[in-house]
Amino acid sequence: MQKHSGTIIIAPRITEKGAFVAEQGCYVFNVAMNATKNEIAHAIETIYKVAPRKVTLVAVPGKTVRTRGSNRPGRTNAGKKAYVFLKAGETIEVA
Repeated sequence: MQKHSGTIIIAPRITEKGAFVAEQGCYVFNVAMNATKNEIAHAIETIYKVAPRKVTLVAVPGKTVRTRGSNRPGRTNAGKKAYVFLKAGETIEVA
């Protein structure tokens, strides 16, 4: 069953590191936990009309933190991010 591109790519990941690597033609996105490299590449082609050269995935672990009001232990959400490398001269408008 084909997944919808909007459910694979959650959002662009806007950070200082993301802005730095964007100058070299690499863009960072939050993606679904069950997304594969091929699905992400196809979703980028569908949404942004550019063909990625390479896709690298990184699992972001959930962390144990203290809650604000009651100081009880809690957890942040785990996730997955994708580094999408484009060919020289191609760009994506993310923000």
